[in-house]
Amino acid sequence: MRIRVAAAAVSGVVSGAVVLSALALPVAAQAAERTGAAAGPTSFASKAVQPRDSLGNTKFSRAVINGGKDIVLGTTGTKSVTVTYTATDSNGVALTEAFLWQGTDSSTTDGITGGLGTDDDPDCTETATQGTYTCKAVFNIHPATDMKDNGVAGTWKLFLGAWDLYANASYNDDVATAAIKKASTLTANATPEPVKKGKTITVTGKLARANWSTGKYAGYVSQPVKLQFRKKSSSAYTTLKTVRTNSTGVLKTTTKATVDGYYRYVFAGTATTAAATAPGDFVDVR
Repeated sequence: MRIRVAAAAVSGVVSGAVVLSALALPVAAQAAERTGAAAGPTSFASKAVQPRDSLGNTKFSRAVINGGKDIVLGTTGTKSVTVTYTATDSNGVALTEAFLWQGTDSSTTDGITGGLGTDDDPDCTETATQGTYTCKAVFNIHPATDMKDNGVAGTWKLFLGAWDLYANASYNDDVATAAIKKASTLTANATPEPVKKGKTITVTGKLARANWSTGKYAGYVSQPVKLQFRKKSSSAYTTLKTVRTNSTGVLKTTTKATVDGYYRYVFAGTATTAAATAPGDFVDVR
């Protein structure tokens, strides 16, 4: 994972192109030489730093991040996220670059709170329509390192840049958006079991979510969670009530046992945390 959180702007960079020019150009220039761009790496880089048009002629469309789904990260392992998009330029496309970034303004370093790059340059293939390319970029995200001090959960934007065959640069810092969320876990335990018909049972559980700073899961405080039940003979759950987690993420409530069935907790998720459903816990009513 090439992490590119802007630390300083390059003098003379066109406003709006900080991420692309200050952080991606050295790699881009080398890649352009590999792909056979008309210009050499030196002139390619110098022109791209200060493009004549800060938006450029290359247009980006049909961008899809992670198949349109949220990007959910736990505390360990690697999450591979595929981004597909189309790049169109009458002058051809020598190279594209892709970034996921978070913040309010890509033209200032203060406006960028997080950035994620790809290990390899995106793979672009020209279609039957001249000047139109289908591209794929892969982000290998390591939550233990990439997210620990690099942005937070929430909305991230897709920044795409390109160089045509004449080394003219183009970019769009908000081609598409995706939510990067913390993974969550949820449990449910109904007691006593078995229980006499009409008696009270207690359903406990815990809602926790990934903490990227500590590398552990921690209780998610004061969150609404639904208690649901389904009869042994049914496949559908119904909601009995909504319970809030306490100061450590623990859930506890009571209900009357009437028939054999399964009890579970369901968390709908938030803008920063993924949804979770506890496995159903069976209670035998006698």
